[in-house]
Amino acid sequence: MKKILTMMMCGLFFATAMQAQQKWTLRQCIDYALENNISLKKTKLTKRSATEDLKQSQAALLPSLSASTNQSVGYRPWTNNGVSTVTNGTVTTTVNKTYYNGSYGLNASWTVWNGNRNHNQVKLNRIAEEQADLDSAYTANSIQEQIAQLYVQILYQSEAVNVNEQSLETSKMNEQRGQEMVEVGKMSQADLAQLTAQRATDEYNLVTACSNLASYKLQLKQLLEITDSEFDIEIPEAPDELALAEIPSLPAIYEAAIATRPEIENSRLSIQYSDIQLRIARAQGLPTINMTSGIGTSTNSLSNNGWGNQIKTNVDASIGASVSIPILDNRATRTAVNKAKLQQEQALLDLQEQQKKLYSTIEGLWLDAQTNQQKFRASLLNVESEQQSYDLLSEQFRLGLKNIVELMAGKTNLLMAQQNMLQSKYLTILNIQMMYFYANKTNNI
Repeated sequence: MKKILTMMMCGLFFATAMQAQQKWTLRQCIDYALENNISLKKTKLTKRSATEDLKQSQAALLPSLSASTNQSVGYRPWTNNGVSTVTNGTVTTTVNKTYYNGSYGLNASWTVWNGNRNHNQVKLNRIAEEQADLDSAYTANSIQEQIAQLYVQILYQSEAVNVNEQSLETSKMNEQRGQEMVEVGKMSQADLAQLTAQRATDEYNLVTACSNLASYKLQLKQLLEITDSEFDIEIPEAPDELALAEIPSLPAIYEAAIATRPEIENSRLSIQYSDIQLRIARAQGLPTINMTSGIGTSTNSLSNNGWGNQIKTNVDASIGASVSIPILDNRATRTAVNKAKLQQEQALLDLQEQQKKLYSTIEGLWLDAQTNQQKFRASLLNVESEQQSYDLLSEQFRLGLKNIVELMAGKTNLLMAQQNMLQSKYLTILNIQMMYFYANKTNNI
């Protein structure tokens, strides 16, 4: 009955997962997130917007052409003069107080030179497009990091559940032995109560482990933005060799990361961006040369010529050039140049800050990997020792050579050693995998 109750409590946290037809691997989780994450989709929209800005600035280098027409109706109420015609000796005078005007034009303009501001604007927008793409890559990296961390936590909690299940089975066996010993008078009811309390504690620990595992799966599901109630992940084998693998060199990982991480490349592009902005600011004090041309014609209903003849005879074409030379701009150019220089300094400081932050992150992972790997090596021996000790205590307890306090202390030590081993193992795996991730290398999980 107790076993059934325990299975029911733990099963509450996995009822949904057990119904799932598909179990997600780490690769599937990452691929799905990169395809469907809303934040990532927003960064891709920003990149597309930057692409449109680039195309517009490139088109601005070409001449512009526009067509225009104007149609108007005029009215002159006090006009007395008109047009006279003679027909069969009869003079007819027509006075047109209402008349129509029409004009038609085709105009072109082209900025020949403006201190290269237009060409530099193209370069500026091209860098902005690359930065938008890098922002998207940075968001994708952040999502992958979160997924990997949650995935490793799920692996850890899965093994923690197994350890607690084994601990519970051992407690049940001890309780059963205790009942048998009470029946033959070799143990008091008080000692049996302690064994029962230990079994209840292990049941509670198992339920807590199940709850933690379900919580991490829920966090992963929410990160993937999956609305389907059926979700579970595939639990791959995580052999001890993954935690005992050689830890990569700190300088090698940092050099690989600084050459590939999008946040570093984005900071480098910001320096180029500020350089071009400085050129644009200086160009504000340079002359601007524009060329214009146009052709037009007009019609008027008061003319004796027909519409077609007026279109032809009233054609007027022109071509010209204009030069604008700034003389006094109320310090606008100097202010723009000084602010662009300040932005250059800011971009350089941002790059240094990003490099230091990256090194600090990788160094932290490297130190944690070293520490946790040493802990794991020690914990393997500790678990083996505690297991042998507990097996011996259990046998002596069965023979009546050890009391309940010694048995429970041995079990507690074994459980703690197993938990420490799992924690150090999966922290080591996570640290090593994260280092490879920063170096843009394949994940081994």
